Amino acid sequence: MTRDEVASETINTTRLPAGIWALGFVSLLADISSEMVHSLLPLFMVSALGASAFMVGLVEGLGEATALMVKVFSGVLCDYFGRRKPFAIAGYALGACSKPLFAIAQSTGMVLTARLVDRVGKGVRGAPRDALVADIAPPQLRGAAFGLRQSLDTVGAFIGPLVAVGLMIAWSNDFRAVFWVAVIPAIASVALLGAGVREPAREAGLKRANPLRRDNLRQLDRAYWWVVAVGAVFTLARFSEAFLVLRAQQSGIRLAWVPLVMVVMSLVYSLSAYPFGKLSDRMSHRALLSMGLLILIAADLVLASNSHWVSVLLGVSLWGLHMGMTQGLLATMVADAAPNHLRGTAFGFFNLMSGLAVLVASVLAGLLWDGLGAPATFIAGAAFCVLTLLGLRFAPLRLR
Repeated sequence: MTRDEVASETINTTRLPAGIWALGFVSLLADISSEMVHSLLPLFMVSALGASAFMVGLVEGLGEATALMVKVFSGVLCDYFGRRKPFAIAGYALGACSKPLFAIAQSTGMVLTARLVDRVGKGVRGAPRDALVADIAPPQLRGAAFGLRQSLDTVGAFIGPLVAVGLMIAWSNDFRAVFWVAVIPAIASVALLGAGVREPAREAGLKRANPLRRDNLRQLDRAYWWVVAVGAVFTLARFSEAFLVLRAQQSGIRLAWVPLVMVVMSLVYSLSAYPFGKLSDRMSHRALLSMGLLILIAADLVLASNSHWVSVLLGVSLWGLHMGMTQGLLATMVADAAPNHLRGTAFGFFNLMSGLAVLVASVLAGLLWDGLGAPATFIAGAAFCVLTLLGLRFAPLRLR
């Protein structure tokens, strides 16, 4: 079966294909593993290894930037070979291999190495997985498909910190033991992807072509590059969630309970991602993205106001809502703007620019935090949101 034939079988139904659900549960398991580590990593670096906020920002920024930039190469390669699934499996396997490195880390340098391996895995799997979602999903349900995958991904993102909190309490703040447990769901995600997802067959007679050739890149038109530019500026406004964890630590709650802020954020994110994904299939993308930016501005201002636990919980809840409104939407915008045979490359370039932006944003956030305090970090984030809103207002192209 070709991708077009798979799509034609599902074109008249309102039900998402089983492969979309399987990819969602793969993401769920991988995120349980990643968030068991990520929700504790800033605390581990600061309390156990003596790292500064700048070092936390540098590690997070380099890690996320690496993941997003690697997506360019994995996206190009999966388009060239006409295969998505092998690259996705390789990426999830790399993520699983990184987890023991966190458990044995004795320095920030070792943490950085582990983080880079983990994020390279994320980068390798990201564009092929998103392209696979676009290949499997019927076009009229594409927003819902991305929203569902994001929603299940985020269910894992709040289960992970919950498990981490429970184990931290049970094991007297033993960071390393929790990191070892994180290996289990990571391996399970690789197994489920291998057994549970069927990739649509490559179209018969389709010749391999270098996606980076000039004539191919010209098919990524002005509308696509405008989406890339908007996504990059938006990413400047949304630095690493590690700073949400550090803000929660300032509220004075017990160390073991701090990762619960990630549970709150991820719960809101999970509950909102699928409904907003469905909504994006029916309403203006420009309007929905603008609403998400306004919510992020509100989150930044609440988090900048004070470190009381009520303000922190409200701020991270608004942060999670903006993620649910915008992350599946941006993926849908990329998929809609790119030709089918260049979707992997399109997601790759989109994530390259976002990767550079997240590196700048996280390093800047750490410098502002160390030099001027936490409020300055969140106020800067709100300022970048305003710039993105202006870009949407005066954009030369229209979004549907």
